[in-house]
Amino acid sequence: MKKLKITVLIFTLLSLTIVSCKDIKKQEVKEENHSKMNYDNSSEFNKKMDSEDKYSDTKQVMSNYMVLKDALVATDKNEAAKAGNKMVSTLKGFDVEVYSAEEQEELKDIIIDAIEHAEHIAKSEMDHQREHFKTLSKDMIDLIVITGTENTLYQQFCPMYDKGSAWLSMDKEIKNPYYGSKMLTCGKVQNEIN
Repeated sequence: MKKLKITVLIFTLLSLTIVSCKDIKKQEVKEENHSKMNYDNSSEFNKKMDSEDKYSDTKQVMSNYMVLKDALVATDKNEAAKAGNKMVSTLKGFDVEVYSAEEQEELKDIIIDAIEHAEHIAKSEMDHQREHFKTLSKDMIDLIVITGTENTLYQQFCPMYDKGSAWLSMDKEIKNPYYGSKMLTCGKVQNEIN
């Protein structure tokens, strides 16, 4: 009888140990899954942040571009020069690393060209500023094709300036940066970019 009690006691202790070990194992699995889930969620969060980071440089460059465009519409050489300088600065700080290798190469070429034109705008007279704005606008259109945009933009076109010239605007209404008040509404919307 004593042996039976000892056997039952050992069996009970062994059962409790096994159950306890299973609970510990379950807890470890839960913690591992929770940890993995947090990692996966942080990975998604990082992807979202990378996407927002992608747009932040583009937003800043386009913001400076719009200030420049508006200065040319107002035929304000000094404001256009300031905006040109700001564009140089933001273009130099543009992070291409969040794009594919092919996109990075294209963006680097666009940015180098855009910097050159923005530098000319920063130190030129109005006519020359407008000449460089034409090429800078082409660069900005090419940049947006690669980076995309969170805001709706309108690609507008003036058939009169230098055999036809495009620019980007945040407004559908035409305000021509190539002629200012001389031909303020000359042009049309060519494309809506979303």
